[in-house]
Amino acid sequence: MKKVGQWLAYTTLGLVAALTLLGCVGGAINWNQEPPYSLTLTWGEKGSGPGQFNDPTGVAVTDTEVFVSDARNGRIQVFDHQGHFKREFGTPGDGIGELGRPMNLTIHNDKLYVPEYMNDRIQVFTLAGEPLKVIGGPGKGPGQFNAPGGVAVADNGDLFVADFYNHRVQHLRADGSFVQQWGTTGVTGRGAGEFTYPTDVALGEDSVLYVADGYGNRVQVFNTGGDFLRKWGGPFAIGLYGPFKGWFTTTTSIALGPNGEVFVADFYNDRIQKFTAQGDYLTAFGTTPSNPGHTAMAVAVGHDGAVWSVNFADNRVGRWQPD
Repeated sequence: MKKVGQWLAYTTLGLVAALTLLGCVGGAINWNQEPPYSLTLTWGEKGSGPGQFNDPTGVAVTDTEVFVSDARNGRIQVFDHQGHFKREFGTPGDGIGELGRPMNLTIHNDKLYVPEYMNDRIQVFTLAGEPLKVIGGPGKGPGQFNAPGGVAVADNGDLFVADFYNHRVQHLRADGSFVQQWGTTGVTGRGAGEFTYPTDVALGEDSVLYVADGYGNRVQVFNTGGDFLRKWGGPFAIGLYGPFKGWFTTTTSIALGPNGEVFVADFYNDRIQKFTAQGDYLTAFGTTPSNPGHTAMAVAVGHDGAVWSVNFADNRVGRWQPD
């Protein structure tokens, strides 16, 4: 029996190794992949003035404007689609309208939802920058957060929040009241429905929730009723990291395209990867950093299919177009 067990172990390791060399494990089996996107516009540099950034961490777009989380400057900057500065709001702090390291941004029904890494809350603003309400606060209890990284908003106003250090995703009502959660509070895990520092969420029109399971190096997918549907990223999506197609080395942001495609910021691999809704690999694109650090921090997709990214290392925003 011992020899049989060893044979099975060696066979499994050999299969994983072979698939690794092909770079086609975990949602990457797709030989008819699309061409990469081209970088058509960039702007920004390190600083605190208009159009300058200090560790940008999130991006969201409307048909006419681009909103950027300027994390260490404690503000949101707004630009037109050509990169021209229009306005800013927020200052560092923990008061109403102040921001403690804003993260991935979400726009829903002409409101901007801003998770705050340092203030353990979500602030809601008008698109003009007027504060509307605060949801949550620091803690481990239901409806509380420990460094929320991203939020998705349903048509009825319900919120789905990636609760980073609590290793969970919470489902809340629009007023912040608790509905349910995925994951065990404060406990990391590699199984289905378990998380290791989740960073962002995106909600599809079919009420399917996509979770960037940050240091779990994968994407997990659920329905809004709480049922696990699928996962991808590396062999068997169990948390292994790597540079191959369909693998991740820390997922920091997730966004859905106009046809349901899934775009994932693959931070330490300096790229954005594109998948079908089922997790089949389509293409990848990105830039190498000009400064120490990594580039692919956040991603958003416009209604026209243009992809917007935040380059963390180089303090820049970029627009990508399909070839």
